[in-house]
Amino acid sequence: MQALEVIRNHDADDIYALSCGTNIDLLREQVREFSPSRVVVGDVSDAHNLQMEFPGLQIDYGEQGLISLADDEQIDFMLLAIVGIAGLAPLLTALKRGITVALANKEPLVAAGELVMSTAAAANARIIPVDSEHSAIFQCLQGNPGKPKEIILTASGGPFLRRPPEELKLVTPEEAGRHPRWQMGVKISIDSATMINKALEMIEAHRLFGLDPHQIKVVIHPESIVHSMVTFVDGSTLAQLSLPDMRLPIAYALSWPNRRQLSFPTLDWQQNLNLHFEPPDEEAFPALTLARRVMEAGGDSAVVFNAANEEAVAMFRRREIPFTTIVPLVTAVTNAHTVKPSGNLQSIMALHNETIVITRAKASEMLIDN
Repeated sequence: MQALEVIRNHDADDIYALSCGTNIDLLREQVREFSPSRVVVGDVSDAHNLQMEFPGLQIDYGEQGLISLADDEQIDFMLLAIVGIAGLAPLLTALKRGITVALANKEPLVAAGELVMSTAAAANARIIPVDSEHSAIFQCLQGNPGKPKEIILTASGGPFLRRPPEELKLVTPEEAGRHPRWQMGVKISIDSATMINKALEMIEAHRLFGLDPHQIKVVIHPESIVHSMVTFVDGSTLAQLSLPDMRLPIAYALSWPNRRQLSFPTLDWQQNLNLHFEPPDEEAFPALTLARRVMEAGGDSAVVFNAANEEAVAMFRRREIPFTTIVPLVTAVTNAHTVKPSGNLQSIMALHNETIVITRAKASEMLIDN
């Protein structure tokens, strides 16, 4: 929705295809406004119903529909914002064609970063990060060749930054899904509440920018004005600042290497502006420590980390486990895995599915023990 808002007044005629999961009513509105040539939906019944309503529109469904769409030669730029590992296959398909992908979801780079980056390099395809932190780093690196000394990812701290630990056991999915600064999907908001979102972003930065784990730092910045920072070998630090609005990194990705005129609110530097930074409490947020171990272990460890988290969050949303079980469950499953070399798409997806089964079993053990 935010991407279409950016596009609406600039490039609406360039939209060739749209996809959605289950929000068919909203998709109907978008089809009427933007008149795409192709649409992909999640379910076959929704595809059939839409086809009756829009007989001249090519409509596909499911993962194969997304892969077919990514392989369409009419598309030369793709914005990919599918949550979770489901975005991996269409991402690889698009990159093999050598097109530019604006990547808004981090899980494919976390679970299959080596495969994604090698696929992009082989086809000379470009990945432009849309995640606000990685967009900030990408922007700071423009005109600054060579690897930086370190990058600093900022984190809002989520909705429970000051909440006493003993109160977190009763947190509901609705509470965890309300982010204090950003309008995001429920899964990402819950990841932010556990700080696993920042752990995933550490691994994403590791892959995108080719940095060692010790070069990736995290600071708590509750205002979410500084979106990330880059320190160079000469001691200079560059930062990208703006109001917390995902439309800005989306617009930059769509316009890169240029910037487009936008009418969105900007910071008023003549008003008092207090920015706060503090180191994260890694005892309270152990996911950050786990992310470093995953990066150092390499191989297929990040596949397990990501899959365990996807399932743990899904179980929490179904109220099968408490909020405070998410990170311990992900940690237990990740630590129990014997690391092997990272494989191809098929082996990654097989390990992902296997990890989901293991995570469910481990969750049952932990609930019984408690």
